[in-house]
Amino acid sequence: MRLSRRGLVLGGSLALAGCAAVPRAPVPALATAAVPAPVVAEVAAVVPRMEVLGDVGRPVVDPRGEIRKVLLDRALAALDIHHHRLPHRDRMYLVDFRKFSGEARLYEVDIASGQVTTFRTTHGRGSDPAHTGFAQRFSNEPDSHMSSVGAYATAGASWGPQQGPNVLLDGLEYSNNLARDRAIIVHGADYADPAFLEREGKLGRSYGCFSVAHADLEPLRQRMGEGRLLFAWS
Repeated sequence: MRLSRRGLVLGGSLALAGCAAVPRAPVPALATAAVPAPVVAEVAAVVPRMEVLGDVGRPVVDPRGEIRKVLLDRALAALDIHHHRLPHRDRMYLVDFRKFSGEARLYEVDIASGQVTTFRTTHGRGSDPAHTGFAQRFSNEPDSHMSSVGAYATAGASWGPQQGPNVLLDGLEYSNNLARDRAIIVHGADYADPAFLEREGKLGRSYGCFSVAHADLEPLRQRMGEGRLLFAWS
């Protein structure tokens, strides 16, 4: 029996229950990991890589080079493009869907110090129907169970009866602007825990949510807060 995702929202439209989507009018799916050229051009042209700021007394972001350059550059650009929705620029969160699900591919970037902390996160089952551990397709369409790429604004800690504690997300681009309707959130899941990875060799799959290990959720939930960037790319 399908449950209405929006019907599981607590406190108006804020406290989400889980990852499943509600039936809505179809919208075009992003069938590949690539974002169309106009968006890429807009993002890439705005902000250079932040290493140049080291010359004016600010730390270099990601001094150990853990983050793929194109991902970091586009995330930094997104901070400026969506500045009106991202008032907090002390930290940002990046997800590299090019990487295998068993690898640490969720990055917490401390912009003040330049340091990076890594976590594991899942992708949607629709993005990886053969369960290879690699996300291959992305969509903003309800019921696709795919992950969506692009810039999100964290919308604060919440709680839902299915998934429990979580972090709400608002999609800021055409590629993910149905995130709230689809109930795409950050939440803890058994299939993202280290024991599952050790047993299966890869993480399980969500319905499009950024599921993380239960032990990682609490620090992330406290630190993500509201009005910070989460940027996912492949």
